[in-house]
Amino acid sequence: MPKAGNARVRRGMIQLAWRFLLFQKDSALARWFRARTSDGRKTTRKTMVVALARKLLIALWRLVTAGEVPQGVVLRPA
Repeated sequence: MPKAGNARVRRGMIQLAWRFLLFQKDSALARWFRARTSDGRKTTRKTMVVALARKLLIALWRLVTAGEVPQGVVLRPA
């Protein structure tokens, strides 16, 4: 990932992506990540977690603005 943009946001989104994979295993985004990283190489996982972080940011933006919950994501009641 080119190091463009806010470093704190970038690091936070990557951490969020790893946590998302832990806690939302049945979501479409997590399945997409697992399908892309099935070769087991560490470099592939690192690259794809950045792509997942970007996709997750878009999904979260859609959740906030339009109320669209990403496919397969389970939200807890407030």
